[in-house]
Amino acid sequence: MGDTTTRRAETEGRADIYQRITDRIAAAIEAGAGEWRMPWHPGADGMAPTLPVNAATVKPYRGVNTVVLWAAAQAERYPSRIWATYRQWAELGAQVRKGERASPVVFWKISDKEEQDDAGEGEEDGRRSRVFARGYSVFNAAQVDGYAAPALPMLPEAERIGHAEAFFAAIGADIRHGGARACYVPSLDQIRMPPFEAFRDPVAYYATLAHEATHLTGHPSRCARDLRGRFGDEAYAAEELVAELGAAFVCADLALAPEPRPDHAAYVASWLKVLRGDKWAIFAAAAKAQQAADWMHARQDAADQAKAGQSRAA
Repeated sequence: MGDTTTRRAETEGRADIYQRITDRIAAAIEAGAGEWRMPWHPGADGMAPTLPVNAATVKPYRGVNTVVLWAAAQAERYPSRIWATYRQWAELGAQVRKGERASPVVFWKISDKEEQDDAGEGEEDGRRSRVFARGYSVFNAAQVDGYAAPALPMLPEAERIGHAEAFFAAIGADIRHGGARACYVPSLDQIRMPPFEAFRDPVAYYATLAHEATHLTGHPSRCARDLRGRFGDEAYAAEELVAELGAAFVCADLALAPEPRPDHAAYVASWLKVLRGDKWAIFAAAAKAQQAADWMHARQDAADQAKAGQSRAA
């Protein structure tokens, strides 16, 4: 039984990983299009998506792996954020149940030579390079026996909101409040937000700010993100997808639940068009989104170091 499951997972892992992951994510986006509910939005239980974590390494998955595992968890209604390969589960003393279907993830490697079958978009810059993805198959903790998932502590909402406030303050963005529309103005390098009280609750405010802050990271002085060469006429929709994913990564870190935004419904058809026509597109978009989230997190480290320096000086 175990050998059969292992062989099937390994066979799936050798298939065209780019197409498999693209198809999974595109199907999840299409399924939620009617309610504008994407894989990175809360599921039927209303719980905020948390970053998926590998059971063996206890490290969170990143980039496109986060998105595809969110999609799998939402489709299958898995309550756990913990995943591992068949062998990793066995090493942990757990057993994947017979008949359970694996979910795909990728591991990025750098080849010493061009590998025409596997070479694709590099995780860092989205360009064709010698960086290639090797597919692996993972199973959720809900698919195994003999494993007790640790309880996930959840801070009270007031503390989570406080963390979000400090997080975005550390970015150092020029944020102006007023009007009825949230947006980032590249020519002024400025974020515009409706008044705080215009939002349903603080979580909605910070989830929207996370989206606009991701746009902010595209400025030449930050991540220098220009998608026109990569996506052509679909660059604007692709940038919105990057902003959606970047905001989702940040919100997951901050334990905030981004709600569907009907004003983004117009982009869904464009996202599906791009994904269906280019199996590397979601890899490029997710990599750019992860880069944006990493940039914002790096600002937190800089702010902490500055505070520590001020404390020592005092």
